[in-house]
Amino acid sequence: MNSVNTAGMLENVRKICLALPEAVEIIDGFGHKTFKVNGKSFVITGESEKGFNLSFKSDRETQALLLQKEYFYKTPYIGQHGWVSIQNPHGEVWGELADLLQEAYLRAAPKRLVKKWKELHTN
Repeated sequence: MNSVNTAGMLENVRKICLALPEAVEIIDGFGHKTFKVNGKSFVITGESEKGFNLSFKSDRETQALLLQKEYFYKTPYIGQHGWVSIQNPHGEVWGELADLLQEAYLRAAPKRLVKKWKELHTN
């Protein structure tokens, strides 16, 4: 996996996550780029010899549905809490990921921000 593709994938994640109210990007103690709202993580990215890794907060019901798809897997260490991961996402998967990352944000955000987000996206 070349760094150009990895950088492009990270840029996609940034566009989705940083468009959400009060979302911030930090580098955690493990060197992962982590997106948080109100101090709570909702997306974690990293790189390995296999390429770009993307993990996001979910619930167990959604996790069970996503794990039926070949490209999602349970996140190591935090998967028991509903987290789901994908390796080197590409193509049409990004449309689905945009929705899943927004859902992850809504799971982590305080009620006032959830309300604000819903007001902006409900017509």
